[in-house]
Amino acid sequence: MSEQTAPANERIRSICVYCGSRDGARGVYRDGAAALGDAIARAGVRLVYGGARVGLMGVIADAALAAGGEVYGVIPRSMTDRELAHTGLTELNVVETMHQRKLAMIEAADAFIAMPGGFGTLEELFEVLTWHQLGWHDKPCGLLDIDGFYQPLADCLGHMQTEGFVSAAQVGRIQRAADAGTLLERMGVTPDA
Repeated sequence: MSEQTAPANERIRSICVYCGSRDGARGVYRDGAAALGDAIARAGVRLVYGGARVGLMGVIADAALAAGGEVYGVIPRSMTDRELAHTGLTELNVVETMHQRKLAMIEAADAFIAMPGGFGTLEELFEVLTWHQLGWHDKPCGLLDIDGFYQPLADCLGHMQTEGFVSAAQVGRIQRAADAGTLLERMGVTPDA
């Protein structure tokens, strides 16, 4: 995984963030979500996310909105029925299935960041990485590695590379940083002038 800065990318107007629908075991994850939402908004970039008001998803959306940012959420109808939808977003797209949700988020984003999360976060991250490997997009991807959360994944990816299942180029294209500002900079996102 890369810790070098990517070239400035003028086309990054929206970033899809994958993160947990839970808060996690420690407050550092909520703090990191708030910092990322704030940084994305202050950079003049639209936040694209899963549309929920709970967990880190709610924290990042609220932080981006509080900083004056635009937030686009996508949520399946079954989740809105359980009152999980964030009703204060700039735009909320209600879709029928999880597959439609993931596709809408991918299509709406110019880049992707995975924060700490569970199975769904990893599944979404690996889908966009796989799509890049197949040549279906060339959008930057990054990991917000709060307090070393993604170190085990970095070790696993290194092992997959050593064992010949992924290329060094594929692993190296994933930007990784412990704080929001550094990660956005490495992905080529700069604050609006």
